[in-house]
Amino acid sequence: MDGRAVAWAEPVTVTAGAMVEVGPARSGVRSYLAVAGGIDVTPVLGSRSTDTLAWLGPGPVRVGAVLPLGRPMGRPGAVDAPRPTAWAGELRVQPGPRTDFFAGDVLAELCAAPYVVTADADRIGVRLRGAALVRGRTSELASEGMVLGAVQVPPDGQPVVLLADHPVTGGYPVVAVVHPVDVARCGQLRPGEQVRFTRRAG
Repeated sequence: MDGRAVAWAEPVTVTAGAMVEVGPARSGVRSYLAVAGGIDVTPVLGSRSTDTLAWLGPGPVRVGAVLPLGRPMGRPGAVDAPRPTAWAGELRVQPGPRTDFFAGDVLAELCAAPYVVTADADRIGVRLRGAALVRGRTSELASEGMVLGAVQVPPDGQPVVLLADHPVTGGYPVVAVVHPVDVARCGQLRPGEQVRFTRRAG
């Protein structure tokens, strides 16, 4: 703030006219900024977020935008956010509902070799590159509900892990679902990083 560093995950009083600068993430790819009172835009379906796939909600924030702030409801406290910890790049998974669309033991194949994070990643999902998963059934799959962390496999056989703005329906088979804790880590993966899937017991 005004050229001086401030504490991580601690509330900071910003006076009128002060300059707040948020630099690039030092680890991962995303950072978060909260303001007392929130961003006071009109909610759509109870949310003030922008759905980047269906384009529901307020418009996305663009350069030069002026964001109205809500009325603070008391003095902000420290954010209860754990600091990043060392991670071996393992994504724990359980079987998805469409493993029968693939030849052989598709979950074993998914977990057999590492995948590389591509540059094609955003809040909707992260595309991976590695050993292609081969479908045994070529019949069409009707759209069905998607859950956070679903691992979809498009025709090219390269898995896609669906993230926060995942679609509500999908037409590709889901072979696995990533553990919720590891889904959050997926949201911070950088292009070129390597990950491995491991089968989660229970």
